[in-house]
Amino acid sequence: MEQQRKIPNPREQIRNWEQELDNNGRIQDEGALLSFIKTLAGEEWQIKADLLAMAAISRSRTIGHDALVLNWMEKSLELDPRNEKAKHYLSAHKWKGMSDLFDELTFPPLRETDNRAAKKNTAEQFVLICRQFLDHAEAGLEQLRTQLHKENGFKERYQSLSVILSEAIEETSALLKASEGYEQSIIGVFHTSVHYEEMKAKIKKLEELKKDWEKQFIDEKSRTSEETDPLEDLKGMVGLETVKDRVNDFYRFLKYQKKRKELGFQTRDELSLNMILTGNPGTGKTTLARLLAKIYYRLGVLPRAEVIEADRSQLVGAYVGQTEENVRKVVEKAIGGVLFIDEAYSLKREGQTGNDYGQTAIDTLVSLMTGHEYGDRFAVILAGYPEEMRQFLDANPGLRSRFPQSNLIQLPDYSDEELLKIGEQAASDNDYLLSKDARMELLRRIERERVDDTFGNARTVRNIILDAIFKKGAQTGGESDIFQYSLLDKEDFELDEERKEKNAKDKLEQLIGLENVKNEVKSLISFVQMQQFRVHKGLPAVPIQLHSVFTGNPGTGKTTVAQIYAELLKECGILKRGHLIIGSRADFVAGYVGQTAIKTKKKIREALGGVLFIDEAYSLLSQGNGDFGKEVIDTLVDEMTRHNENLVVILAGYPQEMNELLESNPGLRSRFKKFFHFPDYTVEELLEIMEGYASKYEYRLTDAGKSFIHKALKVDVIGGNGRLAANLIDEAIQAQAFRLMDEAPLTDFTDEAVSLEDSDFERALEKIKKGES
Repeated sequence: MEQQRKIPNPREQIRNWEQELDNNGRIQDEGALLSFIKTLAGEEWQIKADLLAMAAISRSRTIGHDALVLNWMEKSLELDPRNEKAKHYLSAHKWKGMSDLFDELTFPPLRETDNRAAKKNTAEQFVLICRQFLDHAEAGLEQLRTQLHKENGFKERYQSLSVILSEAIEETSALLKASEGYEQSIIGVFHTSVHYEEMKAKIKKLEELKKDWEKQFIDEKSRTSEETDPLEDLKGMVGLETVKDRVNDFYRFLKYQKKRKELGFQTRDELSLNMILTGNPGTGKTTLARLLAKIYYRLGVLPRAEVIEADRSQLVGAYVGQTEENVRKVVEKAIGGVLFIDEAYSLKREGQTGNDYGQTAIDTLVSLMTGHEYGDRFAVILAGYPEEMRQFLDANPGLRSRFPQSNLIQLPDYSDEELLKIGEQAASDNDYLLSKDARMELLRRIERERVDDTFGNARTVRNIILDAIFKKGAQTGGESDIFQYSLLDKEDFELDEERKEKNAKDKLEQLIGLENVKNEVKSLISFVQMQQFRVHKGLPAVPIQLHSVFTGNPGTGKTTVAQIYAELLKECGILKRGHLIIGSRADFVAGYVGQTAIKTKKKIREALGGVLFIDEAYSLLSQGNGDFGKEVIDTLVDEMTRHNENLVVILAGYPQEMNELLESNPGLRSRFKKFFHFPDYTVEELLEIMEGYASKYEYRLTDAGKSFIHKALKVDVIGGNGRLAANLIDEAIQAQAFRLMDEAPLTDFTDEAVSLEDSDFERALEKIKKGES
């Protein structure tokens, strides 16, 4: 392992990268190159300079000339003024960074009709603008003239820029002098218009020079502002290979139909432009809708490439007639282009009342799509989750007929590798590169976030990148190291989670009693870790059964162990979140058909990435007619199969009843192989629990108090286990407070104030027996 991490000889590494740059035109992993530079010692400045120049050349061939390339080249030259790569590049390209030099040469209106104060203020602004421009222009002219004496392919360009800038400096100097004279004439007794006329003449001349200057850069700007080919944009998107093939087929067919029309062939039934895009959040539905609009426009099937985006809030009104009006207004905006409705299924809500006009919005949209006034004059693209969109299309027979099956495109979730590429692109868009360790940490973050269908795919990854950039900036503190401004490291992606006082293993060990349960949990976790180790080494792993049944009386620690179990599985890397969701019959069972499965799936979604703990699970099994407990069990079995290791379920309750529950569904029995029995606590264990609970609030049990509890619980068997222990302490604390404060108000906080006596526990136990606690 150490040999793999050993940094190669710098000279040898440079030769490798030079060869890659010569052979491929670029260096594939520029982030690794920058990370390598950071490892070099300060005295190796020449090597650093050479590597930075190589990184800049590689980026310029991939991205083009940008601020990051220029910064790296300037840093390279700063480290080694003799670096030929940097000198040559800057000579050839530095002029491109001077395009905005004349931008500050913008003057306020010059009016003779203004009052004296306004004129004076204008004159002061002219003086300030002229001086600022002259400072920057003279420095720029010096740079241009320096480049004129160097060998590069842009001497003619540098010469033209030098001539324009020299004349601009001369004219600005004259304008400065005239402005100062104008200001003095306003202050003085006699005012002359000579300076005013001269200022106007100089401004006119400078405007002409400004236009000449901008013309020198117009080719560069036009190249970046040219309209891109939508198919090339689609090709450049990460992943989505099947989608790309589908859209390309669609494009070729539309082009084919267009050619047939031009040749005079008749087309009675034209292909619908309306599309359905299905997929989870962040899979590119909105981006694809915009590309389709550009394709329609490029082929001439629609006169505009504009996309009008709308949602439920813009379409559905609050009273009769408002919805129709809203839909009509949105459609009118979309005429000639595309109307895009994301999460379109939200228009049709389950069990909507007469006051919900979602169905009205759907019916109105279909009417306008098929009517003579607006029909075929715009395209509609609907987007949303696959299953929800299927149900939505059934809401109106006319709606489905307007969206043929061939116009349905399913956008799959991105793979981790594809999301990594998207992340690297998002970083590059902000002039950052990712180190090798940063990429590994980003992959880990992606895996951690990918829990359920709400995972945001590309959207989530971009947010992670932006969070890392924010963290980098917030912790930099104004450092001037160039790597702080262009390289994202592992620590920038690490989550600042609060450290827990005790890890899960320590919590398990410190539980009182439950020795068999603790040993079983530790044995299961060891088995999980061993299987993960085998997979890491390329060996086959034995299937892991994590769903469990906890049996025992109330208060025996089942919920506490379930929480620790969830944390242990997270520490092992099995669970992504490691949280515990507790549910009971009321959280799953609804009062009418169809709603129980919805409630159950909602609860399961909350638990994804963690543990779902169903207490008194046997209550799901009911013999009464019209009960929907069986629907919960069937749904639970289906969802456990669907989510596999992303969900761990623990069923808890009395042993006999739990066995009956498992026998009620063969699929349920087959999924629960681990059984943990929680015995009742002994009197000694209960006493130890009480002492621990009391010490949290800095109370202690006296010897007399402990002796009373021991004898009382040996004689009277009172249910409740751990809950009894907590209740006894709570009641004893109240009894102690009443005893001490009733005798006489305390004047000093003595040992007596934190001691729980036998009389306190006697009173507490009486209340519990009577059911008063």
